[in-house]
Amino acid sequence: MNPLARMIISAPEPIARDPARELAERELEKPIYHRDDPSLLEQIWQRFSEWLRDLFNRVPDPQAQGAGGGIFSWVIVALVVIIAVGLVAWVMRGRRNTRSERAALLDEQPSTALDHRAAAERHALAGEWAEAIRERLRAIARDLEERAILPARPGRTADELAGEAGTELPDHADELRACVLIFDDVWYGDRPGTEAGYARLTALDTALRSARPRPLPQPEAVS
Repeated sequence: MNPLARMIISAPEPIARDPARELAERELEKPIYHRDDPSLLEQIWQRFSEWLRDLFNRVPDPQAQGAGGGIFSWVIVALVVIIAVGLVAWVMRGRRNTRSERAALLDEQPSTALDHRAAAERHALAGEWAEAIRERLRAIARDLEERAILPARPGRTADELAGEAGTELPDHADELRACVLIFDDVWYGDRPGTEAGYARLTALDTALRSARPRPLPQPEAVS
């Protein structure tokens, strides 16, 4: 039995019509009765689909006799479809993760790994997780350059950092790629930065500070 019926049955005295209606309206406004309702976007899409379907149904056959407005109606339908496709393409373009357009990870201004770590912590304390993630990845890149694990190279992107550092530090290659993906999703994929994502980059930064490249294999002695 739903709460509204149970409340009416358990009422000690008969309820007048107007108070009963108000009571029912207040009860039906509760979220429990609207959990399965479509979202606003779903309602808009449903109404648009119904309007478009109705428009198609009313378009006469251009070949039919006396259908002088048929061609004009089909032109309207075609324009509506073109506009809808254009809007979808525009939205998807804004969300696309275009790797070829990514900027360099580090600025040209001189900086140290300590500078970037301090900036990352300031952003983290302020709850600015996207900025904190970026500064922590910059700290990783600068630290690897400072320890000569990677050569200092202006213009290096985050993806290039993952590839080059993963070659030098193969034990950390998978985590490097995963953390760079977090960075990419935040800065180029329109996803929000999170505390969990920042914590993962911080753990990688800590692990890499004690990492050393594998020594090159020694050539075999000639007997």
